[in-house]
Amino acid sequence: MLGIQSRPTACSTMICIVALALLSLGVVMVFSASASLTAPSITENVWKNVAVRQAAYSLAALVVLLMTGLCPHEAWRIRPRGVFQPSVYLMALTMTVLALVLVVGEERHGAKRWLSLGPPSLGLGFQPSEVAKLAEVIFLAGYAAVIGPRIRKFWFGLLPALCVLGLTCALVGKEDLGTAVLLASVGGCILLGAGARIWHMILLSLPGVAGFIYLIKEEPYRIGRLTSFMDPYADPLGKGYHQIQSLITIASGGWWGRGLGCGIQKYGYLPEGRNDFIFAVICEELGIVGGLAVIALFGALLWHGRKAVLSASTEFGRLLALGATLTIGLQGAMNIAVVTVSIPTKGIALPLVSAGGSGVILLGFLVGLLVNVARARPAAPMTPVETPPAAVPRVP
Repeated sequence: MLGIQSRPTACSTMICIVALALLSLGVVMVFSASASLTAPSITENVWKNVAVRQAAYSLAALVVLLMTGLCPHEAWRIRPRGVFQPSVYLMALTMTVLALVLVVGEERHGAKRWLSLGPPSLGLGFQPSEVAKLAEVIFLAGYAAVIGPRIRKFWFGLLPALCVLGLTCALVGKEDLGTAVLLASVGGCILLGAGARIWHMILLSLPGVAGFIYLIKEEPYRIGRLTSFMDPYADPLGKGYHQIQSLITIASGGWWGRGLGCGIQKYGYLPEGRNDFIFAVICEELGIVGGLAVIALFGALLWHGRKAVLSASTEFGRLLALGATLTIGLQGAMNIAVVTVSIPTKGIALPLVSAGGSGVILLGFLVGLLVNVARARPAAPMTPVETPPAAVPRVP
């Protein structure tokens, strides 16, 4: 079997450049969207300033991306009859923290999604659902690669993977239905890409659909989001306020925008302007052209992610690149669809751009894995060196 060597490729370089562009855009726009007429100077209590923290998190994400891009992704694969299984341990840890957040999680913005880290004065914490995005991709890719064609078997191939996926989505969906839908979509695509039978997937998706309907009916605010999506102007100062303000923010920018830093809606009119609705702020200040440029950056990332999938040197690498590309692409599409009121409101961020700590860093890790898959190539076999024949002793 040929070895694997890692070397820069045009695909890996472009993925790094696009990711750097998105991270840089995120820092600039969070600085702009965080502007306030009453907030203290940025030099007062620097660490608690959202814009400064975003710059630090983005720098950390870039470092994680580059380090992960240089480390062999094969270290995460599942080894038959092996004791050291990093992907399994990561999945088990993820399940633990997802269950823990339901018990002792910190509630922010009306949802219990956070686990605090350190003293409250620092305000540090992370969302276990962000860890689930990474763990799901690594585990399902490793599982599908190690069992190979057995993924087409129902009981001893596909079912164990779907049980893990279903439990993860159930734990996440209790407080974050949008991320649960994302996890289910990405996980299902990874299993289909590994060769799972479509009718098996359809059959086993029925309990998932029932669970999805149950989670919607369990929380009244989710029903409210659906009704306000159908007619935001029925309650313009209540349930429909967020959607209406998002559309006003986008429309007020026109084609070329008001100018960087010159937006108006961020001054108390548009809620969550630096988080989930930062794309609307981009459209207001940089115009429709700026919004299309952001979409083009995500399109370039998806295109080169597709190239990484097609050129992967192993099955594990192929599925890993597929999962990473779909996670970033589908999350970006969901966020833009929410901001443009194409789907009901969900609490899901624009990848690498929206303000956040754990989300930005863990997505940087995921992009780093994609970069490493794009860098990995089979090592060329060594050409045997011909040895000269032994000298024949001369007979005197």
